[in-house]
Amino acid sequence: MAVPRDQPAESLGRLDLNLLVALDALLRERSVTRAAGRLNLTQPTLSASLRRLRRHFGDELLVRVGNDLEPTPLGASLGPLVATAHAVVSRVFAATSPADPGSSSREFTLIASDYGASVAGPPLARLLAAEAPGMRVHLRQASPTQYVPFEQRLREVDGLLMPHGLLPAAMPHLDLYTDRWVVVTADDNPRVGDRLSLAELRGLSWVATFSDGGSGTAGWRHLRLLGVEAAVQMIVDSFLAVPLLLEGTERVALLQERLARRLAARGGLRLLDCPFEVVPLVQALWWHPVYDRDPEHVWLRERLAASLAE
Repeated sequence: MAVPRDQPAESLGRLDLNLLVALDALLRERSVTRAAGRLNLTQPTLSASLRRLRRHFGDELLVRVGNDLEPTPLGASLGPLVATAHAVVSRVFAATSPADPGSSSREFTLIASDYGASVAGPPLARLLAAEAPGMRVHLRQASPTQYVPFEQRLREVDGLLMPHGLLPAAMPHLDLYTDRWVVVTADDNPRVGDRLSLAELRGLSWVATFSDGGSGTAGWRHLRLLGVEAAVQMIVDSFLAVPLLLEGTERVALLQERLARRLAARGGLRLLDCPFEVVPLVQALWWHPVYDRDPEHVWLRERLAASLAE
Protein backbone atom coordinates (compact mmCIF):
# COMPACT_ATOMS: atom_id res chain seq x y z
CA MET A 1 0.00 0.00 0.00
CA ALA A 2 1.09 3.55 -0.57
CA VAL A 3 2.01 5.54 2.52
CA PRO A 4 0.80 9.17 2.82
CA ARG A 5 3.67 11.61 2.41
CA ASP A 6 3.31 12.96 5.94
CA GLN A 7 3.44 9.47 7.44
CA PRO A 8 6.81 7.71 7.92
CA ALA A 9 7.26 4.25 6.43
CA GLU A 10 7.97 2.81 9.91
CA SER A 11 4.29 3.38 10.80
CA LEU A 12 3.38 0.44 8.53
CA GLY A 13 4.45 -1.78 11.37
CA ARG A 14 1.55 -0.44 13.42
CA LEU A 15 -1.04 -1.24 10.74
CA ASP A 16 -3.35 -4.19 11.17
CA LEU A 17 -2.81 -6.70 8.36
CA ASN A 18 -6.56 -7.33 8.42
CA LEU A 19 -6.98 -3.89 6.84
CA LEU A 20 -5.46 -5.27 3.63
CA VAL A 21 -8.05 -8.07 3.59
CA ALA A 22 -10.84 -5.58 4.32
CA LEU A 23 -9.73 -3.18 1.57
CA ASP A 24 -9.50 -6.01 -0.96
CA ALA A 25 -13.06 -7.15 -0.14
CA LEU A 26 -14.44 -3.60 -0.20
CA LEU A 27 -12.89 -2.78 -3.56
CA ARG A 28 -14.17 -6.04 -5.05
CA GLU A 29 -17.70 -5.94 -3.63
CA ARG A 30 -18.19 -2.13 -3.58
CA SER A 31 -20.59 -2.64 -0.70
CA VAL A 32 -19.91 -2.74 3.04
CA THR A 33 -22.71 -5.27 3.51
CA ARG A 34 -21.50 -7.64 0.78
CA ALA A 35 -17.86 -7.29 1.82
CA ALA A 36 -18.76 -8.03 5.44
CA GLY A 37 -20.63 -11.14 4.32
CA ARG A 38 -17.66 -12.23 2.22
CA LEU A 39 -15.36 -11.96 5.26
CA ASN A 40 -17.90 -13.30 7.80
CA LEU A 41 -17.72 -10.01 9.72
CA THR A 42 -20.41 -7.70 11.02
CA GLN A 43 -21.20 -4.55 9.06
CA PRO A 44 -20.14 -2.22 11.94
CA THR A 45 -16.77 -4.00 12.14
CA LEU A 46 -16.09 -3.51 8.46
CA SER A 47 -17.33 0.10 8.58
CA ALA A 48 -14.78 0.75 11.31
CA SER A 49 -12.05 -0.75 9.10
CA LEU A 50 -13.10 1.50 6.23
CA ARG A 51 -12.82 4.55 8.50
CA ARG A 52 -9.28 3.53 9.50
CA LEU A 53 -8.33 3.01 5.86
CA ARG A 54 -9.69 6.43 4.93
CA ARG A 55 -7.64 8.06 7.68
CA HIS A 56 -4.53 6.19 6.59
CA PHE A 57 -4.80 7.16 2.91
CA GLY A 58 -6.30 10.60 3.48
CA ASP A 59 -8.93 9.70 0.86
CA GLU A 60 -12.52 8.46 0.86
CA LEU A 61 -11.46 5.42 -1.27
CA LEU A 62 -15.15 4.54 -1.86
CA VAL A 63 -18.03 6.99 -2.21
CA ARG A 64 -21.74 6.22 -2.29
CA VAL A 65 -23.48 6.32 -5.69
CA GLY A 66 -27.07 5.14 -5.39
CA ASN A 67 -27.12 1.85 -3.45
CA ASP A 68 -23.49 0.97 -4.15
CA LEU A 69 -20.06 2.36 -3.48
CA GLU A 70 -17.85 3.56 -6.30
CA PRO A 71 -14.06 3.84 -5.95
CA THR A 72 -12.38 7.22 -6.01
CA PRO A 73 -9.47 7.60 -8.46
CA LEU A 74 -7.11 6.53 -5.68
CA GLY A 75 -9.34 3.62 -4.74
CA ALA A 76 -9.49 2.46 -8.36
CA SER A 77 -5.70 2.65 -8.69
CA LEU A 78 -5.26 0.63 -5.49
CA GLY A 79 -7.50 -2.23 -6.65
CA PRO A 80 -4.93 -4.24 -8.66
CA LEU A 81 -2.16 -3.51 -6.12
CA VAL A 82 -4.28 -4.64 -3.20
CA ALA A 83 -5.39 -7.81 -5.01
CA THR A 84 -1.77 -8.72 -5.76
CA ALA A 85 -0.61 -7.87 -2.22
CA HIS A 86 -3.41 -9.99 -0.76
CA ALA A 87 -2.43 -12.93 -2.97
CA VAL A 88 1.25 -12.58 -1.99
CA VAL A 89 0.46 -12.42 1.72
CA SER A 90 -1.87 -15.43 1.43
CA ARG A 91 0.83 -17.44 -0.31
CA VAL A 92 3.40 -16.46 2.35
CA PHE A 93 1.28 -17.81 5.20
CA ALA A 94 0.07 -20.86 3.23
CA ALA A 95 3.55 -21.85 2.06
CA THR A 96 4.90 -25.28 2.90
CA SER A 97 8.43 -26.51 2.40
CA PRO A 98 9.05 -28.83 0.77
CA ALA A 99 5.91 -29.71 -1.16
CA ASP A 100 4.17 -32.75 0.29
CA PRO A 101 1.32 -33.53 -2.11
CA GLY A 102 0.51 -36.78 -0.38
CA SER A 103 -0.69 -34.97 2.76
CA SER A 104 -1.83 -31.70 1.17
CA SER A 105 -5.46 -30.57 1.47
CA ARG A 106 -5.02 -27.53 -0.73
CA GLU A 107 -7.62 -26.52 -3.34
CA PHE A 108 -6.47 -25.12 -6.68
CA THR A 109 -8.75 -23.14 -8.99
CA LEU A 110 -7.93 -23.30 -12.70
CA ILE A 111 -9.89 -21.52 -15.42
CA ALA A 112 -10.33 -23.55 -18.62
CA SER A 113 -12.67 -23.91 -21.57
CA ASP A 114 -14.59 -27.18 -21.84
CA TYR A 115 -11.93 -28.23 -24.36
CA GLY A 116 -9.10 -27.50 -21.92
CA ALA A 117 -10.91 -29.28 -19.09
CA SER A 118 -11.70 -32.30 -21.29
CA VAL A 119 -8.10 -32.80 -22.38
CA ALA A 120 -6.23 -31.90 -19.19
CA GLY A 121 -8.91 -32.98 -16.72
CA PRO A 122 -8.65 -36.79 -17.01
CA PRO A 123 -4.86 -37.02 -16.48
CA LEU A 124 -5.15 -34.43 -13.72
CA ALA A 125 -7.84 -36.50 -11.99
CA ARG A 126 -5.69 -39.64 -12.22
CA LEU A 127 -2.69 -37.71 -10.89
CA LEU A 128 -4.56 -36.50 -7.81
CA ALA A 129 -6.01 -39.95 -7.12
CA ALA A 130 -2.58 -41.57 -7.27
CA GLU A 131 -0.34 -38.97 -5.64
CA ALA A 132 -2.39 -36.30 -3.85
CA PRO A 133 -5.69 -37.79 -2.62
CA GLY A 134 -6.37 -34.89 -0.24
CA MET A 135 -5.77 -32.18 -2.82
CA ARG A 136 -8.67 -30.71 -4.80
CA VAL A 137 -8.83 -28.90 -8.15
CA HIS A 138 -11.74 -26.71 -9.24
CA LEU A 139 -11.86 -26.43 -13.04
CA ARG A 140 -13.85 -23.25 -13.58
CA GLN A 141 -15.26 -23.04 -17.11
CA ALA A 142 -14.66 -20.05 -19.33
CA SER A 143 -14.84 -19.34 -23.04
CA PRO A 144 -12.26 -17.93 -25.49
CA THR A 145 -14.37 -14.78 -25.79
CA GLN A 146 -13.57 -14.05 -22.13
CA TYR A 147 -9.81 -14.49 -22.40
CA VAL A 148 -8.97 -10.81 -22.89
CA PRO A 149 -9.44 -9.78 -19.23
CA PHE A 150 -7.94 -13.00 -17.91
CA GLU A 151 -4.51 -11.44 -17.43
CA GLN A 152 -6.14 -9.54 -14.57
CA ARG A 153 -7.98 -12.68 -13.36
CA LEU A 154 -4.64 -14.36 -12.73
CA ARG A 155 -4.54 -12.49 -9.41
CA GLU A 156 -7.68 -14.31 -8.28
CA VAL A 157 -7.05 -17.92 -9.37
CA ASP A 158 -4.19 -20.40 -9.40
CA GLY A 159 -3.89 -20.67 -13.16
CA LEU A 160 -5.42 -20.52 -16.62
CA LEU A 161 -5.46 -23.37 -19.15
CA MET A 162 -5.42 -21.68 -22.54
CA PRO A 163 -3.45 -21.55 -25.79
CA HIS A 164 -0.73 -19.11 -26.71
CA GLY A 165 -1.78 -15.87 -28.34
CA LEU A 166 -4.31 -14.81 -25.73
CA LEU A 167 -1.93 -13.65 -23.00
CA PRO A 168 1.42 -11.80 -23.13
CA ALA A 169 4.16 -14.36 -23.78
CA ALA A 170 6.17 -12.83 -20.93
CA MET A 171 3.64 -14.05 -18.35
CA PRO A 172 4.82 -17.15 -16.43
CA HIS A 173 3.59 -20.28 -18.19
CA LEU A 174 4.39 -23.91 -18.95
CA ASP A 175 3.58 -25.44 -22.34
CA LEU A 176 1.53 -28.61 -21.88
CA TYR A 177 0.95 -29.98 -25.39
CA THR A 178 0.46 -29.08 -29.06
CA ASP A 179 -2.80 -29.60 -30.91
CA ARG A 180 -4.20 -28.82 -34.36
CA TRP A 181 -7.56 -27.88 -35.87
CA VAL A 182 -9.52 -30.44 -37.89
CA VAL A 183 -12.83 -30.36 -39.75
CA VAL A 184 -15.54 -32.53 -38.17
CA THR A 185 -18.89 -33.66 -39.53
CA ALA A 186 -21.49 -36.34 -38.94
CA ASP A 187 -20.22 -39.77 -39.91
CA ASP A 188 -23.12 -40.24 -42.36
CA ASN A 189 -22.93 -36.79 -44.01
CA PRO A 190 -23.47 -37.59 -47.75
CA ARG A 191 -22.01 -34.27 -48.96
CA VAL A 192 -18.56 -34.81 -47.44
CA GLY A 193 -16.12 -37.40 -48.71
CA ASP A 194 -12.67 -38.34 -47.44
CA ARG A 195 -11.20 -34.95 -48.41
CA LEU A 196 -12.38 -31.36 -48.49
CA SER A 197 -11.36 -28.41 -50.62
CA LEU A 198 -11.75 -24.72 -49.83
CA ALA A 199 -14.39 -24.49 -52.54
CA GLU A 200 -16.39 -27.26 -50.88
CA LEU A 201 -16.11 -25.56 -47.50
CA ARG A 202 -17.67 -22.43 -48.96
CA GLY A 203 -20.75 -24.40 -49.99
CA LEU A 204 -21.37 -26.14 -46.67
CA SER A 205 -23.36 -25.05 -43.64
CA TRP A 206 -21.42 -24.65 -40.41
CA VAL A 207 -21.64 -24.99 -36.66
CA ALA A 208 -19.48 -22.25 -35.13
CA THR A 209 -18.05 -22.17 -31.64
CA PHE A 210 -18.63 -19.06 -29.57
CA SER A 211 -19.97 -15.68 -30.58
CA ASP A 212 -19.29 -13.66 -33.71
CA GLY A 213 -19.27 -16.71 -35.92
CA GLY A 214 -16.46 -18.41 -34.05
CA SER A 215 -13.93 -15.61 -34.47
CA GLY A 216 -12.53 -16.48 -31.06
CA THR A 217 -10.61 -19.47 -32.42
CA ALA A 218 -7.48 -19.46 -34.57
CA GLY A 219 -8.99 -21.86 -37.12
CA TRP A 220 -11.87 -19.51 -37.85
CA ARG A 221 -9.65 -16.45 -38.04
CA HIS A 222 -7.43 -18.19 -40.59
CA LEU A 223 -10.45 -19.29 -42.61
CA ARG A 224 -11.60 -15.70 -42.87
CA LEU A 225 -8.13 -14.54 -43.94
CA LEU A 226 -8.47 -16.94 -46.88
CA GLY A 227 -11.70 -15.22 -47.87
CA VAL A 228 -13.99 -18.04 -46.81
CA GLU A 229 -17.16 -16.58 -45.30
CA ALA A 230 -18.82 -19.70 -43.94
CA ALA A 231 -22.60 -20.02 -43.86
CA VAL A 232 -23.12 -20.42 -40.11
CA GLN A 233 -26.43 -21.95 -39.08
CA MET A 234 -25.66 -22.67 -35.42
CA ILE A 235 -23.41 -20.96 -32.88
CA VAL A 236 -22.71 -22.67 -29.57
CA ASP A 237 -20.61 -21.48 -26.62
CA SER A 238 -19.12 -24.92 -26.14
CA PHE A 239 -16.75 -27.24 -27.94
CA LEU A 240 -18.24 -30.39 -26.41
CA ALA A 241 -21.71 -29.62 -27.78
CA VAL A 242 -20.56 -29.42 -31.41
CA PRO A 243 -21.09 -33.13 -32.32
CA LEU A 244 -24.68 -32.97 -31.07
CA LEU A 245 -25.39 -30.15 -33.52
CA LEU A 246 -23.88 -32.09 -36.43
CA GLU A 247 -25.99 -35.21 -35.96
CA GLY A 248 -28.49 -35.80 -38.77
CA THR A 249 -27.30 -32.77 -40.76
CA GLU A 250 -24.84 -31.92 -43.55
CA ARG A 251 -23.06 -29.34 -41.42
CA VAL A 252 -19.35 -29.17 -40.64
CA ALA A 253 -17.35 -27.53 -37.83
CA LEU A 254 -13.80 -26.94 -36.63
CA LEU A 255 -12.55 -28.69 -33.49
CA GLN A 256 -9.23 -29.33 -31.80
CA GLU A 257 -7.94 -32.76 -32.86
CA ARG A 258 -7.33 -34.12 -29.35
CA LEU A 259 -10.90 -33.39 -28.34
CA ALA A 260 -12.34 -34.46 -31.72
CA ARG A 261 -10.68 -37.89 -31.49
CA ARG A 262 -12.08 -38.45 -28.02
CA LEU A 263 -15.56 -37.55 -29.20
CA ALA A 264 -15.25 -39.60 -32.42
CA ALA A 265 -14.37 -42.68 -30.37
CA ARG A 266 -17.98 -42.65 -29.15
CA GLY A 267 -19.21 -42.92 -32.74
CA GLY A 268 -21.12 -40.70 -35.14
CA LEU A 269 -18.32 -38.20 -35.83
CA ARG A 270 -15.81 -38.07 -38.69
CA LEU A 271 -12.53 -36.12 -38.79
CA LEU A 272 -10.97 -34.59 -41.90
CA ASP A 273 -7.79 -32.61 -42.44
CA CYS A 274 -8.24 -28.87 -42.95
CA PRO A 275 -7.67 -27.93 -46.62
CA PHE A 276 -5.56 -25.01 -45.39
CA GLU A 277 -2.60 -24.56 -43.05
CA VAL A 278 -3.37 -23.37 -39.54
CA VAL A 279 -0.79 -22.42 -36.92
CA PRO A 280 -0.67 -25.26 -34.36
CA LEU A 281 -2.48 -24.68 -31.09
CA VAL A 282 -0.03 -24.72 -28.15
CA GLN A 283 -1.90 -25.22 -24.90
CA ALA A 284 -0.23 -23.89 -21.77
CA LEU A 285 -0.81 -23.36 -18.07
CA TRP A 286 -0.45 -19.68 -17.12
CA TRP A 287 -0.06 -18.32 -13.59
CA HIS A 288 0.66 -15.16 -11.65
CA PRO A 289 4.32 -14.54 -10.71
CA VAL A 290 3.46 -14.91 -7.00
CA TYR A 291 3.21 -18.68 -7.62
CA ASP A 292 6.62 -19.02 -9.29
CA ARG A 293 8.25 -20.68 -6.27
CA ASP A 294 5.16 -21.99 -4.51
CA PRO A 295 6.19 -25.64 -3.81
CA GLU A 296 2.75 -27.21 -4.30
CA HIS A 297 2.02 -25.08 -7.37
CA VAL A 298 5.37 -26.11 -8.90
CA TRP A 299 4.56 -29.76 -8.19
CA LEU A 300 1.09 -29.58 -9.71
CA ARG A 301 2.09 -27.86 -12.95
CA GLU A 302 5.17 -30.01 -13.54
CA ARG A 303 3.36 -33.28 -12.86
CA LEU A 304 0.43 -32.19 -15.04
CA ALA A 305 2.79 -31.40 -17.91
CA ALA A 306 4.48 -34.79 -17.51
CA SER A 307 1.13 -36.59 -17.44
CA LEU A 308 -0.03 -34.89 -20.65
CA ALA A 309 3.27 -35.67 -22.34
CA GLU A 310 2.70 -39.35 -21.64
